[in-house]
Amino acid sequence: MVDSEAEGVESHTEDEPFTSQDDALLCNDCYCNEFSSKCVACDKTVMPGTRKLEYAGSTWHEGCFICNSCQQPIGSKSFIPDKDDHYCVPCYENKFAPRCTRCKQALAKGGVTYRDEPWHKECFVCTSCKVQLAGQHFTSRDDSPYCLKCFGNLYAKKCEACKKPITGFGGGKYISFEERQWHQPCFNCSRCSVSLVGAGFFPEQDEILCRNCNSNL
Repeated sequence: MVDSEAEGVESHTEDEPFTSQDDALLCNDCYCNEFSSKCVACDKTVMPGTRKLEYAGSTWHEGCFICNSCQQPIGSKSFIPDKDDHYCVPCYENKFAPRCTRCKQALAKGGVTYRDEPWHKECFVCTSCKVQLAGQHFTSRDDSPYCLKCFGNLYAKKCEACKKPITGFGGGKYISFEERQWHQPCFNCSRCSVSLVGAGFFPEQDEILCRNCNSNL
């Protein structure tokens, strides 16, 4: 005879795992579904002991946390959030970073701005000699940047005395008379070499003379 009190009782194996929660007994699957976090990507339970990623209060399976551009798992690599999206660093740079005016490659950080355009520091060079201009004085001609040395050699007028370029950069002063220019330290009498800065002088063909030298002609 079958005991009526035993009818309808479901048997369980003794080795089936279970958990006690608030005096209730729960099997492992029910406990995980009830109390474990869910992956925001696939909406499935993140089971205890599985690899997961947590960011900004949300949880992902490791394989579900992927770059929104290349769709590859980000894993432990660096990533950049953009609103609700996440990008691996190479994809973010390709998608959002400004591009260097010269080489057209992504400019991730730093760089130089010239005429409201971005440049890599190593790409911002003198148009003539190709020396890097970042951190040093430079000038431009026809929108092209030049170091001061090249600009002086290519475009500046030459001092009548020393024949070197007159740039006027760095606080350098110069004297101009008709079509000729002199560095201020070079503006001396052609005969006795006395300085003519702030003094009267007399042009004599290609020479400039002080009052005394002019009187002795």
